[in-house]
Amino acid sequence: MRKMRRFKQALDRRICEEILRKAPRGVLAVAGDDGYPYAVPLNFYFDPEAETIYFHGAHEGHKIDAVKREPKVSFCVTDGGTLDESGDFYYVNSIIAFGQMHVVEDPEQSIAITREIGLKYYPDAESAEQEVEKAGARALCLGLKIDTMTGKRVHEK
Repeated sequence: MRKMRRFKQALDRRICEEILRKAPRGVLAVAGDDGYPYAVPLNFYFDPEAETIYFHGAHEGHKIDAVKREPKVSFCVTDGGTLDESGDFYYVNSIIAFGQMHVVEDPEQSIAITREIGLKYYPDAESAEQEVEKAGARALCLGLKIDTMTGKRVHEK
């Protein structure tokens, strides 16, 4: 992997993981059809112990076909930014993770991942559990095992 060119703006691993835990969505980039990149915004759940970002969705489609063809992917997330001292511009933190995508084969793990995603996005645990019971068994879960991750703080002017 390339080294980050603007290394003075680099974020440490702890901050990158915090952004991954809190960010509502990110953009998954895969090698799409006919050599075109395919980037799709997705909800996700980050498991820091497994160093894996999890997604769920349908069992077929452009994203699934691309991952089966080439499991190397990247995932980009930004935070909401914070205003600088002048109040006119933002500091924005972003991370990009590179790794290999795999299908989660274990049904129990897939349900647990679906539950974690639900807990992140639904207003309460009861609502999340209802969704898991309704659709959890049908969802396909994918895991992006992180090979490398960088973060950067940018001052937008």
